[in-house]
Amino acid sequence: MNRSTRAARLARSYYAAIDGGEYDRLGDLLDPAFVHDRPDRTLEGRDRFVAFMRDERPLTDTEHVVDATYERDPGGGDDGSAPAESTGVAVRGRLLDADGDELFAFVDVFDVADGRLTELRTYVRTDV
Repeated sequence: MNRSTRAARLARSYYAAIDGGEYDRLGDLLDPAFVHDRPDRTLEGRDRFVAFMRDERPLTDTEHVVDATYERDPGGGDDGSAPAESTGVAVRGRLLDADGDELFAFVDVFDVADGRLTELRTYVRTDV
């Protein structure tokens, strides 16, 4: 399995852990220095991020629906000339509430290194 496929699987596992309330599993997917940059805040560190997801989110009964993944070629750098040290994946999806209604659409851009998610940048569209 190439690194790119692993990146997409890590991203899908990330959503499954959050949606399932599996916070220990979520922590295992993240690098200790994980950073989540989102429109309303930046969360720095795996422990801080997991605590936010477990204890501080306004809605916890949600489901992430992944509509598409877009993976960076792990075989080269941005110009294709040198191998990339890390890989990444972008995920386009929707967040649904407990009734299945769409709260917003999102694009999450993950960086992955050494088999863990290292950074996540979230972009949202709320006019759905």
